[in-house]
Amino acid sequence: MKSIKNKRNYWLEEFEVLSIKGKDSNRFLNGLTTSNMNLQNEVVQTCWLTPKGVLRAILEIYFYENDITIIALEGDLYEIKKFFEDMIFPTDDISLSDVYKNFRIQEVDENTPWRDGCPKLIKENNIEEYIKKNNFTVFDKLRLKEWKILQALPILNYEIEGTHNPLELGLLDLVDFNKGCYLGQETMARLRKLSSLKQEIRVWRGSISEGNTICKNKKIYLNVIKDIIVGYITSYIFSENLKVIGLAIIKSKYLEEHESFYLEDFGEINMKKSIGSIFL
Repeated sequence: MKSIKNKRNYWLEEFEVLSIKGKDSNRFLNGLTTSNMNLQNEVVQTCWLTPKGVLRAILEIYFYENDITIIALEGDLYEIKKFFEDMIFPTDDISLSDVYKNFRIQEVDENTPWRDGCPKLIKENNIEEYIKKNNFTVFDKLRLKEWKILQALPILNYEIEGTHNPLELGLLDLVDFNKGCYLGQETMARLRKLSSLKQEIRVWRGSISEGNTICKNKKIYLNVIKDIIVGYITSYIFSENLKVIGLAIIKSKYLEEHESFYLEDFGEINMKKSIGSIFL
């Protein structure tokens, strides 16, 4: 991947959007997500969990004067809407819109965590004209995928697949441990008391050998002997210069002394904590 340092690059992507209106909207969202919805921030990134604390979606919530707008940076917004509808009581002053689509844009670079940017939703009929008018350099699909992996942004059906909690996925700062009750809070509170996590997400890099275009065995071993499994690959893509990059879940006890491990399909692979990850 070519360096994006010192260049103004933009993450532009079309997302499915859901709007919420009503005086009980903040309270409602506060009980279903991991962040505090009462801090009067214009944009809040947060997690939606199962009652057992497993990550189901990463949400971005925009607070406007007359409504609240939600996009799922990763997650199924139709599933989220159905769950929200089931949780609304007849006495709640809350109404949900139909799901619609909207473009979101954010300036990004490789030295800044993805959630430190200033995203905004674009209501433009001609997105190409908007890009041209503002002279934006927008990532194509491959570069955007690479950037997301380097940011360790969990992906639906890969890292977000019904097993992992937000803390081991490096999303500690999206969980407010001081606010009131919310879905999955008991598990988050229990994990917070631990001195360390059992496993953590990492970015990995490897080299592609001739004819090797797929990862058949996703188990990661301590070394070439393959007698100790330290983790497994969750996602990967092929980059430039015969390189492969991806995300992996690694047992924390092996990360203390090792930065490289062995993958049957790509040989030695190097592990790195992403700038986009924050752990206990």
